[in-house]
Amino acid sequence: MEQSTLQWLGHNAWLFEHKGFRILVDPFLTGNPKAAVAADAVKADFILVSHGHEDHLGDTLKLAKRTGAAVITVAEIAAWLSKQGIKKVIGMNVGGGVNTLFGRVEMTPAFHSSTLPDGSSGGVPCGFLIKVASGGTIYFACDTGVFGDMKLLAEKQIKIAVLPIGDVYTMGPEESLKAIQLLQPKVVIPCHYDTWKLIAQDTKEWEIRVRKETQAVPCVLTPGEKIQCFESEE
Repeated sequence: MEQSTLQWLGHNAWLFEHKGFRILVDPFLTGNPKAAVAADAVKADFILVSHGHEDHLGDTLKLAKRTGAAVITVAEIAAWLSKQGIKKVIGMNVGGGVNTLFGRVEMTPAFHSSTLPDGSSGGVPCGFLIKVASGGTIYFACDTGVFGDMKLLAEKQIKIAVLPIGDVYTMGPEESLKAIQLLQPKVVIPCHYDTWKLIAQDTKEWEIRVRKETQAVPCVLTPGEKIQCFESEE
């Protein structure tokens, strides 16, 4: 049996390790006051980018050039990265999916905005479902508010849902509870909070309400902390 782990790197930056592959999500490390690791110390085989804002696109360009990682993102960001010299780019759009060496990545809706560092359009923002052969599914909502079609995502039998709770730019604690009720994950992890004072939140109160008002198990991590996701048979 091979264990898979999920590590919070701060904000909405994540490292998912499965079957020997290292998958980064929204690697905003440089300039992130809560970053658990420096960008120069990170290794990656794949990078998933949800939208073009600098606190999500982050170090993607530098990391992809240094590590040779393949970047999976929306079509407009994929085209922009290609123009910057990134050769391994997979452009997708909401509703689409791609099979990779570590599992299947599907692109979900996210209600937000998306602009690239040079001011050009980043296309539609998105979230990600990562589905592995052992049947485990992780959902990264990324930057979004709650939306009714999360009820359809519940059909994916999500084991771990990663939801923003910072408010202001994304859903806050109250909306996240509605999202959990719709998604019905087994475990829910908060993110996109406390990076700056504007999005500071009380995770202890959030955790109490998740246990009281939903069927999910809350899992509050500190930057750098990791959890075991699931095991896959080899």
